[in-house]
Amino acid sequence: MADGEYRGLIHRNNADLTAWLAKRPTEAALEPELPIIDPHHHLWDAPQRGRGTYLLPELLADLGGGHNIVSTVFLECQAMFRAGGPEAMRPVGEVEFVNGIAAMSASGQYGKTRVSEAIVGWADLMLGARVREVLEAEIAVAGGRFRGVRYGTSYDEGVAGKHVSRPMTPHRLLDAKFREGFAELGKLGLTFDSWHFHPQLPDLVDLARTFPGQTIIVDHVGGVLGVGQYAGKSAEVIPIWRKSLQELAECPNVVVKLGGLGMTSFGFGFHFGDTPPSSQELAATWKPYLETCIEAFGPERCMFESNFPPDKQSCGYTELWNAFKRFTAGASAAEKKALYSGTAARVYRMIAP
Repeated sequence: MADGEYRGLIHRNNADLTAWLAKRPTEAALEPELPIIDPHHHLWDAPQRGRGTYLLPELLADLGGGHNIVSTVFLECQAMFRAGGPEAMRPVGEVEFVNGIAAMSASGQYGKTRVSEAIVGWADLMLGARVREVLEAEIAVAGGRFRGVRYGTSYDEGVAGKHVSRPMTPHRLLDAKFREGFAELGKLGLTFDSWHFHPQLPDLVDLARTFPGQTIIVDHVGGVLGVGQYAGKSAEVIPIWRKSLQELAECPNVVVKLGGLGMTSFGFGFHFGDTPPSSQELAATWKPYLETCIEAFGPERCMFESNFPPDKQSCGYTELWNAFKRFTAGASAAEKKALYSGTAARVYRMIAP
């Protein structure tokens, strides 16, 4: 895949994606009564950054396909940082913004789903111990909804590294100053979401072993790269990713999110199609990744996620959850409960269905 080709597709905005998705009739939701906590989505209004608008109306439109989404978790995405004040405190604005949307949803006027029942924000952990002031401010403005921090350490010398949202240096998870800030999360009872590419997994293993009491959530099945220098090399990449993931699963403080597979960085190429894929196509393609995670961590430490709207690059919201449900067709009721709501409710301290 050429670099320019990748750049032109990674940030299609919501309006363009909606038009593309409309080329395939929306599927009927499978198992429509199954309660789902969607533990990973974003909200933003960033047309100037090429991301378009994805606020409450857009999210509710995606949720309206028939699946029983009882609640959601917002994950940081650099939305509505404060324009002024100390640089370190500017991310507090994002938490404040999302809490307002959560409060709107909690009124019940926008449907039964508790949108952003839990909020995961961002803080610069490279501040070291000084980050505590930022974390306390985020807790204060979140109305009891703040659960933790996501800190992306995605680093790649090739194509994928040119499209990360924040510049990153290699081995950030091993940095002493970063770990000083990371230690503040545990003191406040906060979780840590890690977004990285698969080559950073060994560093995360080291972090998890060093802080065994800190809850760590691995986003997007560990970020397997399939573009740039990794394109067409899944036979080499998958065994490396699987080994690191199995080592990580030995740390009982780590859980993993099953999703993010719709992002273009995985290299599946669905976004090149004239029409979006069906849930059958998605389930077949994603099966090896989902199986590996569940076999390593077990259902009680796995949670399905939508990662919308980034995963919208490859599929519709209804089809995404249908793909997961096709994959779990043979699972027990207890396993489904853990995967679709139980793990998320426990990890993010939410109301269990």
